[in-house]
Amino acid sequence: MTDYIREYWQQIETGQVTVGKKIRDVYAGIVKDLDEPGEYIYDERRAGHALRFITQFCRQSKGRDGGKPIRLLLWQKAMICTMFGFVDLEGMRKYRELFLVVGRKCGKTTLASGLGLYMLYADGENGPEIYSVATTRDQAKLSWEEAKRMINKSPALKKKARTLVGEILTDFNDGKFRPLAADSNTLDGLNPSGAIMDEVAAWKNGQALYDVIIDGETAREQPMNIMITTAGTVREDVFDTLYERAENKINSLLSGGKEGFEDEHFLPLIYELDNRKEWTDPAMWIKANPSLGPVKNVEALRYKVEKAKQNPMLVKNLLCKDFNIRETSSEAWLTFEQLNNEDTYTLDREAGKLTWKPKDEEERILPYPRYGIGGCDLSTTTDLTAAKVIFRVQGCDRLFALSMYWIPEDLVEKKVNEDKIPYDRWIERGLVRTCPGNAVHYRVVKDWFIEIQQEKDIYIPWIGYDSWSAKYFVEDMQRFFGEQSMIPVHQGKKTLSDPMKRLGNDLEAHRVIYNNNPIDKWCLANTAYEEDKNGNIQPHKTSKSTRRIDGTAALLDAFVIYQDKQQDYLNMI
Repeated sequence: MTDYIREYWQQIETGQVTVGKKIRDVYAGIVKDLDEPGEYIYDERRAGHALRFITQFCRQSKGRDGGKPIRLLLWQKAMICTMFGFVDLEGMRKYRELFLVVGRKCGKTTLASGLGLYMLYADGENGPEIYSVATTRDQAKLSWEEAKRMINKSPALKKKARTLVGEILTDFNDGKFRPLAADSNTLDGLNPSGAIMDEVAAWKNGQALYDVIIDGETAREQPMNIMITTAGTVREDVFDTLYERAENKINSLLSGGKEGFEDEHFLPLIYELDNRKEWTDPAMWIKANPSLGPVKNVEALRYKVEKAKQNPMLVKNLLCKDFNIRETSSEAWLTFEQLNNEDTYTLDREAGKLTWKPKDEEERILPYPRYGIGGCDLSTTTDLTAAKVIFRVQGCDRLFALSMYWIPEDLVEKKVNEDKIPYDRWIERGLVRTCPGNAVHYRVVKDWFIEIQQEKDIYIPWIGYDSWSAKYFVEDMQRFFGEQSMIPVHQGKKTLSDPMKRLGNDLEAHRVIYNNNPIDKWCLANTAYEEDKNGNIQPHKTSKSTRRIDGTAALLDAFVIYQDKQQDYLNMI
């Protein structure tokens, strides 16, 4: 069988096919797994089994190709090979969840139905239970009805199934395939071996339905959940949760797994534009529409684009549904490559030196820092608190950063187990400190700044803080660091726009050395920005508690003061 994964990757690398950054990054990781197998190996036979079932037994049900076998495109073949081909030594699949985001009219319902039938007929599961899932009954029935039509078009499949009003039964393996909606009275007692979750971007209050499916699969050894969707406008629901998981998984691939976001059973394939400005460039359309041409009509898309150019009211829906631009007020601030800096440094107070270790260069010995500028972001509820001290030294244009984070002790287990954030590892490394109870006490932040000044001998003349911070914290800090030490930083575009742009440039140029701190990196990767009509920006914090940007906020507060006091500060050092 042709190695479709490598063939697809070769076309991506050579530019024969244009894909977005997320797809490129994921397939780079997949090809690495082919070349350097670990716990999971690639079984060509298993991958080929799924491909042959879909192409030999599943048939198109509509249009000019109605009744003909499904013809898979290369991107679909590579995806199916990845889903079913990677197994451990006992033959258990690596991937149990597919999160596929693809533009409308790219054949996702046909593909999902074929995959559902494979899991029903040929996946080797005893008593397979497959569900086509959505929050509404009509949506839940789409993939299921398409599967039913496929069976009726295929003599081989029809021979082994009974297609009833509300379910498909395969008596030879005691299998069933049903549509399932959130308002169904059959949600309890499910034992799914596979699920097609259709258009999850449109699910409202969909997290509970997703959880029901996942919880029901605990008795299955290798369930498969297929989530196929376009982007949508429903925010802070299950789609955003899955999208965040996807970004974390991709960042983990880019960092070689160093950042601790282990989600090995999750396969994210997000076909989207890298920038919303690309929607007017026909060469970029295929990034979100990998079936453009053979399945999705190019001229029809061109017509819609031209109409949207003339009528701005049409742009939002076009970007969302045809180009998978999530409709929010924010955009990603930095790419992982821009924010990733693996340089490290050590401080030796006794020897009076700073040893800077660039990733790919010889280490450099620099003078010991004597003055720094602080910044802090205090948690307003019961979550993460961050503090920074940034500093320069003579003879070097780099900006170095010291960081500390705090989390309530009572939240650690929940954050690790439910949110899949490795706070326990970070605590063991001394990157996060815990506070007793369910809240961070601001006194510990003051104690850390005192520790930097007294134990590390780095004097801190100024500390930037969110002007909404607790009054008693500010007064307590002033009693130790001086009346002029605490400088409020107003959180708005007027104050933050220019410093944020300058900080972004410095991060991209690797002029900010944060000691390869994984929490700093995580916060930077989580940071989005809002932009007004004049191009002014400020950080954007979503309402999801798992997506923290506190480290970015503390760094930016310190950077604002560094910019304002730059000449005075440089005269000190």
